[in-house]
Amino acid sequence: MKRQDLFELAGRNMRNARLRNALTILGIAVGVASLVATCSLGIGLQNFANRQLMRSGMFQTVFVTSRQDVRNMDENAETKPDEQPQITGETRARIAALPGVEEVAPEVRATAEVVYNGQPQFTLLAGLPQSARDEDSVEKVQGRFFSGPNADEVLLQRDFAKKLESDPANVIGKSVTIRYAERQSGEAEGSFSIERHEKAFVIVGLLDEQPFGGMRMISRARVFLPTATAEQMNLMQPADTQQLVRSTPGQKTYSMLTVRMKSAAYAEQVEDAVKKMNFSAYSYLDAARSMRRFFAVLDMFLFLFGSLALVVASLAIVNTLVMAVLERRREIGIMKAVGASDRDVQRLFFAEAATMGLIGGLLGVALGWFIGRAINFGGNVYLSHTMHLPKENLWSVPVWLGLAAVVFAVAVSVLAGLYPAARAARLDPVQSLRYE
Repeated sequence: MKRQDLFELAGRNMRNARLRNALTILGIAVGVASLVATCSLGIGLQNFANRQLMRSGMFQTVFVTSRQDVRNMDENAETKPDEQPQITGETRARIAALPGVEEVAPEVRATAEVVYNGQPQFTLLAGLPQSARDEDSVEKVQGRFFSGPNADEVLLQRDFAKKLESDPANVIGKSVTIRYAERQSGEAEGSFSIERHEKAFVIVGLLDEQPFGGMRMISRARVFLPTATAEQMNLMQPADTQQLVRSTPGQKTYSMLTVRMKSAAYAEQVEDAVKKMNFSAYSYLDAARSMRRFFAVLDMFLFLFGSLALVVASLAIVNTLVMAVLERRREIGIMKAVGASDRDVQRLFFAEAATMGLIGGLLGVALGWFIGRAINFGGNVYLSHTMHLPKENLWSVPVWLGLAAVVFAVAVSVLAGLYPAARAARLDPVQSLRYE
């Protein structure tokens, strides 16, 4: 039997029992829609998490610390102290020369007294590098970001600004004085003294969220100034007391360096290069690998639960085709009497099952797409009106998911047609004609 005749005959047979076949196809469509909707939600959530991390700059950032500092927290570490170099200015220059590195900024944080309208407030201040302007949290700043890397300007956390003015927005554009402890080198090698200084700054903006997603110590500060400005002020920092008693007196060291790359593609390469320098390096790509494993498991479970409805629909295919065998015994008997083989009869039923799977799969993908749109719309209504958060795209139906769903529907339908096709092929044409 020719392939064209096969599908033409299958289409004619499906039109003879339109209601039953339509209900079977609808069952397949509902199963595919459930599969597409659940998987698209998992893919959308994964894309949403990746977008948030990319917008925060985390994937383009590597954090560098001394192994000696890490060893102090791990008494079981086997590395010898003399094999654990400190992070110095030379280290900073070497890392800055690595391919793909855009910025190398030290972590600068210190306690200080902020004086506004004659009222002092004791708080934590920190340096914020220029690259932070691309972060999602800083993009939402009320006011503006620093005008330059050496500007005498500060950003305030909104909660801290409320302590200065009942309406925090009123502080923008006004002056504030910061009293801080400045480190000055002493006459003896490795010694330094501490002097009290103060400096005036202009408040240029307010932050509602913590920079770097609150994942770094400087994120917990309430006052932020440009990192270059903070370095010029020689702020007394917690790491300075450790440096005083170490065996490298007189040499400026850093507790941490934040390395910013031009793109996330350089992160792993830079991280490996830093580790070869015998420093500890960490990037959010390490956490992203765990996140990808989590979403892979989540997608697998969503696929399994979404497939249950399609499996149930396959039972309807079995029922439909078994009924077709009983109703078309005479037709099958005549086909065999005029020369149709058992294989031709099997192929006919497989063609009918595949056609129902194909039509149901296409309808299911379209239905799943609309369900995903509805979920996304409802989620955004909840985010914007109830939680007062910006709208986000929480679902995604890539082309490969739609194609895979249709192929899966056809495959399940063909498998469901195995028993009816085998039963039809075993019919004896003599008995079938006698039965009629």
